Amino acid sequence: MNRPTLLLAALFTTSTLVLTGCASNLSGSSYSRADAHAVQNVRMGTIESLRPVQIEGTKTPIGTLAGAAVGGIAGNSIGGGRGKAITTILGGVAGGAAGSAVEEGITRTQGVEIVVREDSGATRAYVQAVDPAQQFRIGDRVRIMTVNGASRVAL
Repeated sequence: MNRPTLLLAALFTTSTLVLTGCASNLSGSSYSRADAHAVQNVRMGTIESLRPVQIEGTKTPIGTLAGAAVGGIAGNSIGGGRGKAITTILGGVAGGAAGSAVEEGITRTQGVEIVVREDSGATRAYVQAVDPAQQFRIGDRVRIMTVNGASRVAL
């Protein structure tokens, strides 16, 4: 493998690792550090319906910048003179768009919409990432915990 190819492979691998490290866990059993010691409001209810949903991935500048860097380096390895500058710019633009799309795709999550009839009589829907440790079924009694404005459903 030649040097530019090795460099591109290393940059792509590093970018992928950075993007997957930025993905947050949206499941019902995941808590942020700020939520760990906060008092939670707990309500009880019964699941009325479940529906699979997709939770879109993150769209941060990291994916765009990483893709632009990889694309710019790739474009720089093509052509010479004035053409090299053009391919570097085009590679950076195309890489930025591709990096943004890759980030969103890598961080996209399978979710579940959970409609709960709470004991108070209110019916509310909650969306969270699918958690293999919690297999919800219609009719299950669940707890709805709310802390710092975020709610989660748990068995």
